[in-house]
Amino acid sequence: MAERKVLIKYYPPNFDPDRLIKNKRPKDKQDNVRMMLPMSLRCSTCGNYLYIGTKFNMRKETCLDEDYLGIRIYRFYLKCTQCYAEVTFKTDPKNSDYIVEHGGVRNYEPWRDVQAAEEALKELKENEEEGNAMKFLENKTYDSKREMDILDALDEIKHLNQKKAQVGHEEHLNEFRKRKLEEIDREQQEEGFRRKEKGFGANGNGNGMNEEMKKEKKLMGFLIKKRVHAEENKEKKEEKKKQLCNYSDDEK
Repeated sequence: MAERKVLIKYYPPNFDPDRLIKNKRPKDKQDNVRMMLPMSLRCSTCGNYLYIGTKFNMRKETCLDEDYLGIRIYRFYLKCTQCYAEVTFKTDPKNSDYIVEHGGVRNYEPWRDVQAAEEALKELKENEEEGNAMKFLENKTYDSKREMDILDALDEIKHLNQKKAQVGHEEHLNEFRKRKLEEIDREQQEEGFRRKEKGFGANGNGNGMNEEMKKEKKLMGFLIKKRVHAEENKEKKEEKKKQLCNYSDDEK
């Protein structure tokens, strides 16, 4: 039984490859391809809209009489989904786009107008600078100034981002504790003023200092001592850092 997958074929000694019949492909041959529509267009026959990304069975051919800097231009044929009228479009290598030839009209796309306006402005600027050296120098100076302004704005944004990145969790927690202590102090002062206005406490003694006020006063003193102790520790750490920096500078 012969093999089904033959990897090595037999060539007789008198084999001459020049005598083989070559299948010549005609230049104007059309290929059947499955392709998505690259732009939205409207059928000129029935007015049906064909949207970008819709898949079609198209016929593709090479334009023999057209090219752009040696790049081939291809033409595609498709049929409308409603009236089956033929619509043709071709590639545009110069603008990296497509051109609808006949059978349809391309939809309005604002970005194409913007691009055309930019190209027209660029061409007008080049024409002005062509024979005028002062205009060329003026435009070059303006472009340089604009680039410098953009770089300065970018540096400022980077500086702000670095400042925000340097703030850590400890700074946020310390700030929160500081605000909390200030709120407690303010509330205690307001409570003390209110009780002084009443004149006497609940037990009837003349000083107006009941057990609750004693507890609050004790808590207030504890919080103040804690805050003072934290500030002293912070100052000591900063002094140690300065001493280490001075010591390292002296060694260098």
